[in-house]
Amino acid sequence: MTLADLVPSDETARILQPLTGDAPDYLPAGPATTTWGRLPCADDEPVLSVEPGTTIVVDTVSHEGILEDQGRDPVAFFGGHGVAEKEVLLDAIAIAAGGEHDPTGGPHVITGPVEVRGARPGDLLAVRIGELAPRVPYGVVSSRHGKGLLPDCFPAGGELTSIFCPVEDLTLGIDRARATLPLRTAGTGRRVRFPITPFLGVMGVATPAPRRHSTPPGLHGGNIDIRLLVTGATLYLPVQVPGAGFYVGDPHFAQGNGEIALTALEAPLRATLTVDVVPADEARARFGAVAGPFARTAEFLIPTGLDEDLDVAVQKCGRNAVTLLGAVFGMAPELAYAYLSAAADFDISQVVDVVKGSHARIRLADFAEVTR
Repeated sequence: MTLADLVPSDETARILQPLTGDAPDYLPAGPATTTWGRLPCADDEPVLSVEPGTTIVVDTVSHEGILEDQGRDPVAFFGGHGVAEKEVLLDAIAIAAGGEHDPTGGPHVITGPVEVRGARPGDLLAVRIGELAPRVPYGVVSSRHGKGLLPDCFPAGGELTSIFCPVEDLTLGIDRARATLPLRTAGTGRRVRFPITPFLGVMGVATPAPRRHSTPPGLHGGNIDIRLLVTGATLYLPVQVPGAGFYVGDPHFAQGNGEIALTALEAPLRATLTVDVVPADEARARFGAVAGPFARTAEFLIPTGLDEDLDVAVQKCGRNAVTLLGAVFGMAPELAYAYLSAAADFDISQVVDVVKGSHARIRLADFAEVTR
């Protein structure tokens, strides 16, 4: 069964190739504007420079289909799943052919860094997430090299299992689109269908060290893999170096909390993002001494906790949650602790990076009387 068997002909035309011409505040993905395997640091020159409050459009490329263990040839890899050459992204082809991959850091292709002029260490970079447009109607979920939650079991019989997932009804909108999986690896019959919820797994700021960091998350952001960071959310990142050095990558169509197989449904996105700066004094007055990234959506306030030990990650998330409730709503610590135990959900973001992630969902509706 191929992509053409599952996706109507008008659907296959929805391929968002790189934009051409003079597109202001557009950042394409290519060998010159990406790092592959590691995150930008202070020594990396920005590939785009903007004023605070600017809305930028950023193309991202998925690592799935271009990695060495998949042949580093996306035309051949996706062609084996019925994808025509014209339906493979040109920037993915260029990065596979000419990009410099440091596999010791990770698999991800990172677009950036972007200088946000005037940002200084101690400030917060506020990233408001706009449209996240799928660039192709297909994605891949992979388990490789014994690095998922169940390394003794998967991938079965080898170093790599890559599952190709066509996406149906994408032209009808994100809410109507469904990713598909067969019930059996060799099956051509009935299929499992699940909704897509696009988000960027990697968003972060450059670090002060002269050596590029690997992609696992930290105070700088990085591969935080929080599925709630969809259109309408705002992510706050502690600025580490002058200009912030903002970057994105690891685009997903869908992910379950935990991401247990190692990857989610990996697929490229075109992201519309507004980058702004919260000065250090204002940031501390509004949010307190929160350590690391946190976010806000229409429904939730979302603190995070990051550590190689998952228990410690959850503890850090709890401390940040208490801090945020005190700073944002004036809630006493012992009452915040009680509230979080009774009413908030602490989720596992992912368990497959060297650094594990936890995030909490604090319902803003619970504080409606306070905010009034």
